[in-house]
Amino acid sequence: MEQALLRLEGITVRFRGVLAVDGIDMAFQTGKIYGLIGTNGAGKSTVINLISGSYRPTAGSILFRGAHIEKLSAHQIARLGVARTFQNLRLFGGLTVMENVVTARQSRHRVNLPQILCATPGFRRTEEALRQEALVCLRQVKLENCAQQRADSLPYGLQRRLEIARCLAMEPALLLLDEPAAGMNPQESLQLAEDIRAIHRARPGMTILLVEHDMKVVMGLCEYIYTMASGRCIASGTPEEVQSSEDVIRAYLGGRRHA
Repeated sequence: MEQALLRLEGITVRFRGVLAVDGIDMAFQTGKIYGLIGTNGAGKSTVINLISGSYRPTAGSILFRGAHIEKLSAHQIARLGVARTFQNLRLFGGLTVMENVVTARQSRHRVNLPQILCATPGFRRTEEALRQEALVCLRQVKLENCAQQRADSLPYGLQRRLEIARCLAMEPALLLLDEPAAGMNPQESLQLAEDIRAIHRARPGMTILLVEHDMKVVMGLCEYIYTMASGRCIASGTPEEVQSSEDVIRAYLGGRRHA
């Protein structure tokens, strides 16, 4: 059996004695789209923060490509190939859309200070390569025509797309999307789902983990879904299996099946 790209084993998290995550096990294979759902306070964002290095588990292991990462910093984990968006946007509002993506892309290039100060031919070539690579990412989220606009001038939905473009610029093996459809209207949410699907087709080796409350987005996009309640994983499986789970119906869907 193929080794999982990411594996969580017996993960437990306590915050000042409060049990936030209780002994969960999850596995994510290369090239698939996963969903993580649950009610508010179920522990979903805690799991994303654990994977990305913002939190450390009280107990258990997190393995990425077979190596333990539970004690690494967020920066170290990002360098390994894990990129994430946030519930609250974290863009450079005063920079252009292009500059936001170029800034993220620079983590993939090595440019030293003398090259920058002297604007050497090597630096100019690198700068142009960064812009072309950033443009590819902007095209994938349909923002190429906004490249020279300030990031904070974009409508909220387009700022969400820009955050995804910044992640793509890092060439992640694992992309963590923390409620990317938050604040969007139903039409914008469905369009975002189509865009994520198109991005995945263009980058078939990339694994995506989507944390989202919009059930239409999750059920229509994800191949496999984990469901959390009160810090525990109460169900996992295909969208059809999760929708038919009595535990999920009771805990998440309010006692009725999702249409």
